[in-house]
Amino acid sequence: MESLRFASHISTPVADSPATRRFSRRLGPNRAGLRISAQAAEPDLSVTVNGLKMPNPFVIGSGPPGTNYTVMKRAFSEGWGAVIAKTVSLDASKVVNVTPRYARLRAGANGSPKGQIIGWQNIELISDRPLETMLKEFKQLKEEYPDRILIASIMEEYNKAAWEELIDRVEQTGIQDAFEINFSCPHGMPERRMGAAVGQDCALLEEVCGWINAKATVPVWAKMTPNITDITQPARVSLEAGCEGVAAINTIMSVIGINLDTLRPEPCVEGYSTPGGYSAKAVHPIALAKVMSIAQMMKKEFAGKDLSLSAIGGVEKGNDAAEFILLGANTVQVCTGVMMHGYGLVKTLCSELQEFMKKHNFSSIEDFRGASLDYFTTHMDLVARQQEAIRERKATKKGLQSDRDWTGDGFVKESESMVSN
Repeated sequence: MESLRFASHISTPVADSPATRRFSRRLGPNRAGLRISAQAAEPDLSVTVNGLKMPNPFVIGSGPPGTNYTVMKRAFSEGWGAVIAKTVSLDASKVVNVTPRYARLRAGANGSPKGQIIGWQNIELISDRPLETMLKEFKQLKEEYPDRILIASIMEEYNKAAWEELIDRVEQTGIQDAFEINFSCPHGMPERRMGAAVGQDCALLEEVCGWINAKATVPVWAKMTPNITDITQPARVSLEAGCEGVAAINTIMSVIGINLDTLRPEPCVEGYSTPGGYSAKAVHPIALAKVMSIAQMMKKEFAGKDLSLSAIGGVEKGNDAAEFILLGANTVQVCTGVMMHGYGLVKTLCSELQEFMKKHNFSSIEDFRGASLDYFTTHMDLVARQQEAIRERKATKKGLQSDRDWTGDGFVKESESMVSN
């Protein structure tokens, strides 16, 4: 693919692409202020991903928190680093939602109104608002926040012309900074070969990514489904087909529970339900494992290339985000967390992440991004490491190996090192 996008991981973008020109305008003049000592300076949360500069790594994930102008404006005003709008398609008339469309899982006895919410299921579809309406609101939003990052999430049927038209219509507005491609929605319209129906079929995914990357002139992130045996396979295919980034994970296919009074599944619509996408705190460990696998693959197979990883899954605290970044994530998306705690959550996330950074004397996100990735290995290697450690401890317990090792200063301790009781 003829690249019109970017060439380095977090460095200078390739000249003369539309996204590059927008990025250059964002940089503006040098506004150096008062000198602050290193001891007093707060850790820097800003990140630059695929040439897109964000004040912090926290991104509104595609879904209800990015469903219209009003809520996206609120996100920017509260300080979110970027917003990914709710997924749009060419024909919103085919999208018909039901309500209720959410159900919650609480700690302890599920259904107890006092239990902590640990899981959240949705059977919500992509945006049901006309594409033209969404594009007008994108434009209005960017006019008010020209220096903020707005990412369009898009999804279409298995139709090259439809994908090309959708990309063209979004790009003609000249207002979005990147695309996130929804290859991962686990429910709704699989019969139209949309969402996870593409993300679970690597041959199909490769073809569709080829169409998209041949048309798009801004960075493209492929959003991965966790509902697959090996998530590195579609991630690899997406990157090889020209995508600049991977986002993972979308929700996990689930049935969140059965109401034991009515004997009907939740969320209950006229007495019936359908499996949906599971999110919130309970999916965080699963998301960590998927992100770790993708990050290891990217580090091994795509080192030095302009690629990024956006992590998603159960982020409600700054430490949740720190874990994803330690595994190699460039940005961290939040969707369900906003639905439960509001847009002001970003302030808590930023504050808590900075506290973590202070604790370890990290001054920037790059200081610790990927720092924990190398500590994952195979079970056989763990066995070998433990056996070696046991041998070393036994050797140490034996004390001195030769009479020449005795010293005057440490004589008492050296004697004790060879006592058996």
